[in-house]
Amino acid sequence: MNLRTVIAGVATGLLAVAVWAHHSKAPLPVDARADLVVVEKGERRLTLYSSGIALRSYRIALGREPVGGKEREGDERTPEGRYVIDWRNPRSTFHRSLHISYPSVRDVARARRGGYFPGGAIMIHGTHERLQWLGRAHRLVDWTRGCIAVTNEEIDEIWRAVPDGTPIEIRR
Repeated sequence: MNLRTVIAGVATGLLAVAVWAHHSKAPLPVDARADLVVVEKGERRLTLYSSGIALRSYRIALGREPVGGKEREGDERTPEGRYVIDWRNPRSTFHRSLHISYPSVRDVARARRGGYFPGGAIMIHGTHERLQWLGRAHRLVDWTRGCIAVTNEEIDEIWRAVPDGTPIEIRR
């Protein structure tokens, strides 16, 4: 195998990854509204539902320690349980973000019993503006500190479809 063949193979592989990382599905209709968000951590999937029907699923990246539910600040785990999307940040460092109502009363009580702070600021968000060129490749590694990350195009779509007050179930 000569050098030219190796370079051509590497270039073809890089081009294929770039196309995959930036290829997007047809968008949700502008008027689509979710009434439930379900996150399946083990599958690395977030699904929007309306009246029990799946509207769209997204591949996600999680906290750096994805196994188990969040227990304390700094454990880099994504919580598990039932919460609510309770507010949004249009100027988030990570493009846009939807806040998850963690910690719940139960989470706070467990942390108090354990003598530690439960943490907070758990969001569904896009990528940092300087890293948006990664596209879908960002989710090849769990990189957040407990949040749920999607591409910037996907958070734009989720932002539109998920009103404040929408329940979210985060499962193993």
